[in-house]
Amino acid sequence: MLGSSWNSNGDNMSFTYDQLKQAVRDYTENDETSFVNNLPVFIRQAEERILKNVQLSLFRKNVSGAMTADNRFLAAPTDFLAPYSLAFVDGSSNHVFLEFKDSDFVQTFNPISATSGSPRFYATFDVDNFILGPTPDSAYSVALHYFYRPASLTAGADGGTTWLSTNAEIAMLYGSLLEACTYMKGEQDMMALYEKRFSEAITGMKMFGEAKEVTDEYRTGQVIRPKQ
Repeated sequence: MLGSSWNSNGDNMSFTYDQLKQAVRDYTENDETSFVNNLPVFIRQAEERILKNVQLSLFRKNVSGAMTADNRFLAAPTDFLAPYSLAFVDGSSNHVFLEFKDSDFVQTFNPISATSGSPRFYATFDVDNFILGPTPDSAYSVALHYFYRPASLTAGADGGTTWLSTNAEIAMLYGSLLEACTYMKGEQDMMALYEKRFSEAITGMKMFGEAKEVTDEYRTGQVIRPKQ
């Protein structure tokens, strides 16, 4: 699990929900009603940008379930973001890991859904389901290891914080400003600046996450967070 706190600018700055909303208003100098009403949207879009750019072990979890015989679909968790691994237990009590592919590959591999067997592949079919190939011939027990989408900062109180608002505050700020500037149809040079700052923050998060995972794996000692 990642350390308790790190900041991309070294200033120990973090944002509550209200502070981040105010920061976006201050940076853009915009208090227009429709803009303010859309601040939660900008923040959620920024969170989505971050989570899709950086996959941190902090946001991984395991769940168990079961396939349904003769049904090629498997329900995804409601907080599913991206897969890490999917395995089922076969008739010999062996854990068999499926290979992740895109949905077109799986459907082409097994074009007739009635053709069943031990699944070899899986893919994200839509926001709610995985598709398996071949279609399971038994109700195999499964274990899914996946990256999940944590609760949004916007889901809490104005004084609330999240891991992202405390530890990835620069990415949160500039990601939100990017979305706000897009909404405002802002100047290209300002958009480019926000994009640059956001990308720098994401790079720092990736470097930290990769270094921390190596440390966790080999237990070599404390990781020093790269400065931005």
